[in-house]
Amino acid sequence: MNVFERLEDEACKDGIEIIHRKFNSDRIKGLYCQGTIALNNNIETSKERACILAEELGHYHTSIGNIINLSDVPNRKQERQARIWAYNNQIGLKGLVRAYEHGCKNKHEIAEFLEVTEEFLEDAVKCYCEKYGVYTTIDNYLVYFIPQLIIYKKME
Repeated sequence: MNVFERLEDEACKDGIEIIHRKFNSDRIKGLYCQGTIALNNNIETSKERACILAEELGHYHTSIGNIINLSDVPNRKQERQARIWAYNNQIGLKGLVRAYEHGCKNKHEIAEFLEVTEEFLEDAVKCYCEKYGVYTTIDNYLVYFIPQLIIYKKME
């Protein structure tokens, strides 16, 4: 079962219907509204579909009301919360450590291992950098975000 299928199962368990449709704009990849997630038919890869679906599930878990107007500050905050939910669900600090333990050496390999797009991984790393600063620790690992994503196992 790939990540997209796992997320579909999660949505189903939460009573969320997923529909695939053509949107008038290629800029719109997905939308969540009242128990339904619509995904754009033009999403090319399973990884990208999974990243979009994760964010829309993030809206299900974190958003309230119509937040389409992103010029409204509270709506932008809800959009960010949905993305953070998606980053933590699909990657998280523990996912970065698992990728390191698996032998991944760069962002491309980490994205492949975690079954996310490189863009999604880069956005997650930026978000984690904003939250944690230059680095953070988890278990016996140091995770550096600046100057680039680097993971070290601490010597005991």
